[in-house]
Amino acid sequence: MKKYTFTEKKDTRSGFGAGMHELGKSNPNVVALCADLVGSLKLDPFIKENPDRFIQCGISEANMIGVSAGLTIGGKIPFATTFANFATGRVYDQIRQSVAYSGKNVKICASHAGLTLGEDGATHQILEDIGMMKMLPGMTVINPCDYNQTKAATIAIADYEGPVYLRFGRPVIPVFTDADQKFEIGKAWMVNEGTDVTIIATGHMVWEAIQAGETLAAEGINAEIINIHTIKPLDDEAILKSIAKTRCVVTAEEHNRIGGLGDSVAQLIVKHDLVPQEYIAVDDSFGESGTPAQLMEKYGLSAVNIVEAAKKVMSRK
Repeated sequence: MKKYTFTEKKDTRSGFGAGMHELGKSNPNVVALCADLVGSLKLDPFIKENPDRFIQCGISEANMIGVSAGLTIGGKIPFATTFANFATGRVYDQIRQSVAYSGKNVKICASHAGLTLGEDGATHQILEDIGMMKMLPGMTVINPCDYNQTKAATIAIADYEGPVYLRFGRPVIPVFTDADQKFEIGKAWMVNEGTDVTIIATGHMVWEAIQAGETLAAEGINAEIINIHTIKPLDDEAILKSIAKTRCVVTAEEHNRIGGLGDSVAQLIVKHDLVPQEYIAVDDSFGESGTPAQLMEKYGLSAVNIVEAAKKVMSRK
């Protein structure tokens, strides 16, 4: 088991803010829009240096999407930012009609995704956003795993032509990927090569998968861990190559069990190479108020749960 260590913890939303700061210097066509959540989206450095390239839309998310779509017609690259719940559930019609249907080059950047929004509770948490966004034709869906990868993804999507949903979060988590990494849209990252079970994780769950892999290694189980940061387009080749070797798979995501990464993997394997699969995800329910750690434990999204799922799926080979 390859060892991953960290010297600091940061929130992934700060990685987005750092990426926007870099884009403010390097890409004059990038424009930031926000729905009254500048501080939460860490946009202050971008705004300070590029005040003429920022639009405060207020608590009017549908209008923000419409303005973003219009900006693309003039060659701008709009980054529309707010909480994930408001970036998808509240404005799905506008995204479908004004962005996805017409293939507009809008980047929908969503913070505070999943359960780990924490104490604000179920009305602000969203566990359906990946499913909603991946169903839109032409929409790219990205869910990076730590501060560095979020920063790299933010910079990368500016050069990608087409609509993108970029998902990140609020909690402070370990920074364990390279600061100078090259982010490749649609290309999985092999975290650890193994032979006994494939663990496919996304977002905050990648670190939980790494911890689970260490526990399994101590018990003599060699887990192959893959970071699927791009949920759509899915890296079919990497997944099929892995399961051909391990013959079983666990998927781990901070999202509803229905419609997320796990379902994308299930569709792939049922078509090409059917092997046993176990899901680590929220089991078709809304969230509730609590600290991120409490919620991850209660809803079965911890390293312990991944270990249990890995053993269970191996027994089904």
